Amino acid sequence: MKTGLRGSLVLTLVVLGAVGQSGLAWSVQGDSARFAGLVAKWEAFERHEFPETATLRGYHEADDRLTDVSDAAVFRRRRFVTALLAEISTIDRAALTEQEQISRELLMRQLAQKARIASLYGKLPFGAFESDSWIPFSSLDGPHSLLVQLAQASRFSNRRDYENYLARLDQVPDQLRNLLRRMESAINAGWIAPGAPMERVPEQLSGFATAAVASGPLMSPFSGPHQGVDEAGREALAARARRVLTRKVAPAFAEAKRFLEQTYLPAARAAPLSASRLPAGKAYYDALTNIYTTTSDTPEQIHRVGQREVARVSTEIKRILDSTGFTGTLRQFVVAKRADPAQRFESSEAMLVGYRDIAKRADAELPRLFATLPRLPYGIRAMAKFEGDNAERYVPGSADGQRAGFFMANVNRLDRRGRFEMEALLLHETVPGHHLQIARAMEIDTLPEFRRHLWITAYGEGWALYAESLGGQMGLYKTPESKINYLSSEIWRAARLVVDTGLHRLDWTRRQAIDYLVDTAGVEAGFAAAEVDRYISIPGQALAYKMGELKIKALRAKAQAQLGVHFDLRRFHDAVLDDGPLPLDVLEQRINSWIQRERARAVKTPGFVEPKA
Repeated sequence: MKTGLRGSLVLTLVVLGAVGQSGLAWSVQGDSARFAGLVAKWEAFERHEFPETATLRGYHEADDRLTDVSDAAVFRRRRFVTALLAEISTIDRAALTEQEQISRELLMRQLAQKARIASLYGKLPFGAFESDSWIPFSSLDGPHSLLVQLAQASRFSNRRDYENYLARLDQVPDQLRNLLRRMESAINAGWIAPGAPMERVPEQLSGFATAAVASGPLMSPFSGPHQGVDEAGREALAARARRVLTRKVAPAFAEAKRFLEQTYLPAARAAPLSASRLPAGKAYYDALTNIYTTTSDTPEQIHRVGQREVARVSTEIKRILDSTGFTGTLRQFVVAKRADPAQRFESSEAMLVGYRDIAKRADAELPRLFATLPRLPYGIRAMAKFEGDNAERYVPGSADGQRAGFFMANVNRLDRRGRFEMEALLLHETVPGHHLQIARAMEIDTLPEFRRHLWITAYGEGWALYAESLGGQMGLYKTPESKINYLSSEIWRAARLVVDTGLHRLDWTRRQAIDYLVDTAGVEAGFAAAEVDRYISIPGQALAYKMGELKIKALRAKAQAQLGVHFDLRRFHDAVLDDGPLPLDVLEQRINSWIQRERARAVKTPGFVEPKA
């Protein structure tokens, strides 16, 4: 059944209002029904409060709106989180089904994490949702990059869709003004991002801050055939788009660019690097560490894990280097290989073709490793030029199946990667990494909507790093160069544990962190600087990859040891993915239960062999 925008918003408000009532209305319902109502309340809240995210996921009820980022909206969302968490806490866990218990645990953790971060801000107008961040611009993302994603991902099947997109562009000035006011509040309160990571942001805004915006990516929906619009209508829509981009969007971004250059950067250059030295102190980085890793490990403990992993992978790298007869360092090996003409691409299109070739070879190997594969396809696109040296990434497809997932390949600099460096990256970002896991979760119809779209960094990035380790079983990494590259990727993620905690807990300098990455992971100095700036900008996020991968590998080893010849890798992978994203401790509980079920199943089969202790 289709509903118009007005009808869908009314429905959302009814859900938010009716489900929010307590007392007698709930007394006639069981805990299972009550919990289902609270889940529906959360899902309606997400769609209503964050319309851009809803669009990207394939829900189009609010395609004509941008997120309200005013102070009042931030506090409204904080109050909602606190109230909903209190309501869910009254649900008797024992009265729920197994999957409902998992959903309750996941939703309560998600809400508790947001409440924990918000409590560290006190009465300041910041929150724990991404839209409510005290630093809405960074070299990695911001309103400009989100608008480009919307231009690429929005539905354009009739005139109304184009009108919705234009309505969103029309709201850009108000949104940016609210964000700049928030950044002023942050400066006054001492919540300031360090200068180095912010230096690149004004330049990234340049293409949005002049009339050139009307010939850039935000104009792309009007550059080709228009579905459901006649020729005269197409030109009228394009003309309106050019006007709103040049008269409203460009001036708004020009104002943001001036603010960053004249107000924010002068304050940021004096800001400390360590998140532990922000106004909330060490509690802030502790909270981020727990949230990103989903563990109770302290930054100091994670630092030591990183050091052990660096030592272990370094030994394996040296073994392979020795086998090739190369006597230099990992960095010297990579530099020498990148200088080899056979490893270089002559054009951006040739690099895209190279990635697509790897993708087709990877696709063909998936049935050997997975019993269940997602239906949603994926593609490979060139990253926009304005993103410069940003790292390659995956952009999820939509839940309605009308938009594929995409690997965004950075082809802006052909010297960035040699051919031998592409396999592990492609596996991480597409299959069996991010695309397989995210698309698979979206298609588990038995799970509630919020779990199908849940992003738990330790699980998602841990899975993608684990996916890289499957390359050998998939017939990839056949050359010493590609094997070295896979191990380089692994040691880089191990080094992140050391560097992130070094910066934010041990007061490392930026130069100290860069040098450690260059010396340990063998990366180029410019790339290391960009990576360190990323860790400074998003404290704790870099810890998730290796911690998640280590847990998945440990669970696989445990299952193999306990099941012996009865261990089925395809069934193990399904077990890891079947419940959607999970915190690492919950994942461990689920895999332990799966191992017991597999053992019981094996015992009943003829010829059962007891695994050796």
